Amino acid sequence: MARVCSVTGKKPHFGNKVSHANNKSRRRWQPNLQVCSFPSEIMGKMIALRLTANGIRTVEHNGGIDAWLLNTPMSRLSETARKLRKQLQKAQERTKAA
Repeated sequence: MARVCSVTGKKPHFGNKVSHANNKSRRRWQPNLQVCSFPSEIMGKMIALRLTANGIRTVEHNGGIDAWLLNTPMSRLSETARKLRKQLQKAQERTKAA
């Protein structure tokens, strides 16, 4: 499983760990990934995603997972978010037809 945020696209950063003696060795900084579940009103279930803390705030700021997925352009969504958006649109069509 890749260590990438589904909302912001943040990935690990690479650099050098520098000791007091100025020895350099490679290291990586991991993003602050959390598994977070959001209630989807359209699908009627919880949607779990691996997001950074900043990504969680972004989704909440935009009015929840449904509003964020439907209002964000497809070019800015990750592959998992695109699949969720298609599922949301199908569920939305089903509720309109009923």
